[in-house]
Amino acid sequence: MMSTPDQKNILLIEDMKPLARVYIEYMRAESYNVLHVETGRDALKAIAAQIPDAIVLDLKLPDMDGLDILRHVQECAPETSVIVITAHGSVNTAVDAMRQGAYDFIVKPFNAARLNVTLRNALERTKLTGMVETYRKTLDRDRFYDFIGGSTEMQAVYRTIESVASSKASVFITGESGTGKELAADAIHRASPRRNKALVALNCAAIPRDLLESEIFGHVKGAFTGATSDRTGAAVSADGGTLFLDEICEMALEVQVKLLRFIQTGSVQPVGGTRVEKVDVRFVCATNRDPLAEVEAGRFREDLYYRLHVVPLHLPPLRDREEDPIVIARQFLSDFAREEGRSFIGFSPDVEAAFRAFDWPGNVRQLQNVVRNIVVLHDAKVVEPAMLPAPLKSALKGGGGAIARPLAGTARGNAGAGENGPVVRAGVRPLWLLEKEMIQEALRQCGDDVPKAATLLEISPSTIYRKLQSWKSDTTGTQG
Repeated sequence: MMSTPDQKNILLIEDMKPLARVYIEYMRAESYNVLHVETGRDALKAIAAQIPDAIVLDLKLPDMDGLDILRHVQECAPETSVIVITAHGSVNTAVDAMRQGAYDFIVKPFNAARLNVTLRNALERTKLTGMVETYRKTLDRDRFYDFIGGSTEMQAVYRTIESVASSKASVFITGESGTGKELAADAIHRASPRRNKALVALNCAAIPRDLLESEIFGHVKGAFTGATSDRTGAAVSADGGTLFLDEICEMALEVQVKLLRFIQTGSVQPVGGTRVEKVDVRFVCATNRDPLAEVEAGRFREDLYYRLHVVPLHLPPLRDREEDPIVIARQFLSDFAREEGRSFIGFSPDVEAAFRAFDWPGNVRQLQNVVRNIVVLHDAKVVEPAMLPAPLKSALKGGGGAIARPLAGTARGNAGAGENGPVVRAGVRPLWLLEKEMIQEALRQCGDDVPKAATLLEISPSTIYRKLQSWKSDTTGTQG
């Protein structure tokens, strides 16, 4: 079934040749590419060879019930629309075919307009179904390689990784510690054409400064004290694949010079050696610092920065990822409970509220440690507040650093305090009170839907959760 890229392939399954010739002329007037078969067996072969864009199916076939063909299409190519053609006396059968997944049916005899209008509608439905499925896969994912989370912020990360993966362009990943920069590098590599070659990762902060050059470029025997044999460096090991340089802003300036030369020439020379070797690597770098600030401070070479900072990828902190902390925590709980032989299956509502309210300064890594701590030290069906480690208990009670609360002696707690606190002048309202009123009004308008209210206020949902927890804790503390 040959066609141009814009032509639609139609499979016509009709055992009466005179009728088939008429239908073919009808469809070719619309520039469809039509393949005609007369039997069910030939229809199955044609579908196996190439799935058509639409099928025009006569239910009465010499060797097979047309409904069997329909069921086969529903199993192997559900996106393909099937139009059933039937005689007046078989309308009930056609209706049954609709119930089993046929797009529409046409009663014989019919003219070209009737057939082609039905075909156009069927093809449009197929197109829209494909678009919806594409959007669902790209905009509504709660997992992506080893990432967990379906927040708006992470959907943007996933799309960037997919877009850049096929390129050789260098990717510069930034983000706080624990946000998953290693996972991002791994996803970029696994989604790229280089996936069958090596991903070699080096943590520039974990390797002594005087050994980092050797780790990247290798060395020859006797190059320095302790070099008792030749060693292949990460650059050569990653040939054809990806070289991931984590915490690159920790790299010494003298090594940065040699890395820049490697990027420019594609050639490496082992420490103490004379042989130069060509390699082909894709660079992915990461840092938890502000790389431009490091450039301005003279700790990172500007020319190296612009060589590596081709495609920036920023990983959002966990506190800005909507409901992701709960989704990730549930997965960790399931994994660790299985590993440790515990009975945990979920979190109590109060614990989930504490997870939402907490700032997670250590991000996903801290969340992972918290859940593991709970699982190792306790056993129950549900995680209760008493099981939470100290940082989360502070969040639950509204005390301690992670929850945004007013300082003692501020206008909120001591308005009009005179010498001991700022005086609130007439007509001036405390900023915290205005903020509280705005959030409460947004929640009222959105029916207490926190994500919708956050969108209205142009802030993160996690901010609202923290504020609500803080206000609740203040009320409890006052009553107590």
